Amino acid sequence: MIEEIKQDASSRMDKSIEAFKISLQKIRTGRAHPSLLDHLSVSYYGVKTPLNQAANVAVQDSRTLAIQPFEKTMIAPIEKAIMESDIGITPNTTGNLIRLPLPPLTEERRKDMIKVVGNEAESTKVAIRNIRRDANSTLKDLEKEKEISEDEERRAQENVQKITDSHVKNIDELAAVKEKELMEI
Repeated sequence: MIEEIKQDASSRMDKSIEAFKISLQKIRTGRAHPSLLDHLSVSYYGVKTPLNQAANVAVQDSRTLAIQPFEKTMIAPIEKAIMESDIGITPNTTGNLIRLPLPPLTEERRKDMIKVVGNEAESTKVAIRNIRRDANSTLKDLEKEKEISEDEERRAQENVQKITDSHVKNIDELAAVKEKELMEI
């Protein structure tokens, strides 16, 4: 019973960290990377389709992404999706190739991005602490119902705290790596 609670808390915390990693990929550093466009969907014959299923996204050089639609008719919907997105880049189209030139990040923009990373990290830590609270309250309920002893409950809560601490440390490390990446010129 106790082991199941710890396993559940740990797997939920792992999912929170995965979501944090995905949100970090969306934060643009100075370099071009195809994952910047992973969250974009285009209208493909009336159906919302992920961009990477309607076109080939590649890095042309360190500051340019190249998008090669599988069909020439998809150029306009892809441009429209990019313009309406939150990435703030204007596409350049030449024939059947769409180029996305990434402007260099200014010092001020880099600092703003670091704040975004900090906010994302903090919200993930809050989610992990909520998972810890849920696990601890379940343990307390088991102890009240006399299904486990006080000592077992206390040991289990200490284990849940250790799991929480390791996940919080992981978040801090991921955030530090992303901040360092953002400050590279």
